[in-house]
Amino acid sequence: MRRVSAIVLSGGRSSRMKTNKAFVEIGSKPLLERIVNDLKQEFDEVILSTNEPHLYQGIGAKIVQDMVPFYGPLNGIHAGLTAAANFHSFVVACDMPFMDAKLSAFLADLANGYDVVVPVVGGHYQPLYAVYSKACLPYIQENLERNIYKIAAFYDKVKVRRVQEAEIEMLADKNKVFFNVNTPEDLAQAEEMYSSGGR
Repeated sequence: MRRVSAIVLSGGRSSRMKTNKAFVEIGSKPLLERIVNDLKQEFDEVILSTNEPHLYQGIGAKIVQDMVPFYGPLNGIHAGLTAAANFHSFVVACDMPFMDAKLSAFLADLANGYDVVVPVVGGHYQPLYAVYSKACLPYIQENLERNIYKIAAFYDKVKVRRVQEAEIEMLADKNKVFFNVNTPEDLAQAEEMYSSGGR
């Protein structure tokens, strides 16, 4: 078991879904339960960052709250990294039903010597499917205090390992693994993807 923590972000308001995305079911299993169970196979600590801890009792993860509730995923990353027992943590959003634990572990294994390990797909970062070190904390804190919530805004201040599409495709389908569920239409598409290809 690698000495890397896993942080699941479940703090956002699900206004477009009209329900808590963490508990939406795909393949008859809630998204959050699916992700937490998979992460436990690869990481020695799983942390859930949420603004509503009372909803997640019994989930089998260490629960932490944002410094300032409902101010976006950067707050959740800050809370998770602060609480993590390990120097590096893999971070993932709770609404990514096709998270691949092997790809997550691959990213974690690249982290030695880096503060951020982040996939780049179509020229864009995937900051909610990335590895961060505790060395990022002062820069995240600074940005939060300056009301800068774009996650990648601090990347130029730390050592970043950019993981290219060719590396990702060796382990996972890039069109599937980074898919996230934001709307009922996304959920229907995810169900169709699950039915046709499973996990």
